[in-house]
Amino acid sequence: MSQHPLKLPDFRLLFLGRTVSALGDAVVPAALAIAVTRATGSSAALALVLGCAMVPRLVLLPFGGVAGDRFNPRVVALTTDLVRAAAQLLVGLELLGGRPSLALIAVAEAVGGTASAFAMPTATPLVAATVQGEQRLRANALISSTMAAARLGGPALAGVLVYTAGPGWAFVLDAASFVFSAALLTRLTVRHQPGERRSLRRDLTEGWREVRSRDWYWTSLFAHGAWNGAAAVLLTLGPLIATTRLGGDGVWVAFTQAGAAGVLCGSLLAGRVRPRRPVLVANLGLALYALPLLALAVAAPAAITVGAYAVAMTGLGFLNPVWQTVVQQEFPAGVLARVTSYDWLLSLAAAPLGYVLAPLAAEAWGAGVPLLAAAALVALACAGTAAVPGVRRLGRPDPAAAPAPRPETEPERERKRPPAGV
Repeated sequence: MSQHPLKLPDFRLLFLGRTVSALGDAVVPAALAIAVTRATGSSAALALVLGCAMVPRLVLLPFGGVAGDRFNPRVVALTTDLVRAAAQLLVGLELLGGRPSLALIAVAEAVGGTASAFAMPTATPLVAATVQGEQRLRANALISSTMAAARLGGPALAGVLVYTAGPGWAFVLDAASFVFSAALLTRLTVRHQPGERRSLRRDLTEGWREVRSRDWYWTSLFAHGAWNGAAAVLLTLGPLIATTRLGGDGVWVAFTQAGAAGVLCGSLLAGRVRPRRPVLVANLGLALYALPLLALAVAAPAAITVGAYAVAMTGLGFLNPVWQTVVQQEFPAGVLARVTSYDWLLSLAAAPLGYVLAPLAAEAWGAGVPLLAAAALVALACAGTAAVPGVRRLGRPDPAAAPAPRPETEPERERKRPPAGV
């Protein structure tokens, strides 16, 4: 029997660090919303702060992927943890001071967003470097389950901190979690084989070439982007519908908690169920997101709507570890960070579009129209990947198989690679 991932010292360190930092991150959104609205009384101010974090993250993600492949991902992750710790500590101290500056908070969140653009692409290479073969799916499922559990308990912890000690302490806690994660990363052993020195443009181009050379990958990315756009529509219009037509604020709280529980169940399920066509099954699971969109569009009873969201988010929880495992198996280690950065970029870029278009469409035609349109889009985009030959053919990863190398061009064959390093 193969060894459990948590018995591997390096993965155990990585898992512990990710767990603690995920809990710290889960506390921040609610605390940030309360802190900014308390200080300014303006939803526009909150939107500004959130935008300052989101924009640099989206713009710099491809460059973060290049950094994760050029340098040791452990070093990149450690550095970004320290930067994010400093940014969150600054926000925490500013809030604890009693007269917070919106400009300073916005700048600190922009710094944190920039660091996260370089941190996010390192997650997949680090798991791939610390866990080998058939245990990768279980390792990814463990991390996804822990992150889902953090999202489930994070808002409650945020509420306790905000109403007992103040929102500033939530940011201090998050900063401490990043410092703890960085300390564990200093003990991690990750071998890194640097490639030849190339221009930034060539690195970006090579990463994109790897993406579009696999039809199962790039078509799935567009489907995942459609899912995120649909999720933005739901999160924009859902709270008002829940409050005014389904029974009040408590329904929306139950809705979000059911979603977090669904993600947790899906992540646990992914560690036990191993379908023969993992990407196909996972993408079909994402198509279930049409259910809560339809339920909200017709103002179905609260119990049905909440249940539909739990089922839909179970699909997301199942996809995340399965997808990460397949990517780690199918792509060469030297491009994992770059292809992961394009994954994040295409997935996240659709969300702002949903946030902008949903209220405009709802104002013009009523909330049902954008919700029904989002339901149709996510169902067609995710289930439609079944028509892609690569999605249908891609089977369960073979633990003994190594990723197939990308075909080299003639000039590339002539060049020599440097020796392996650490």
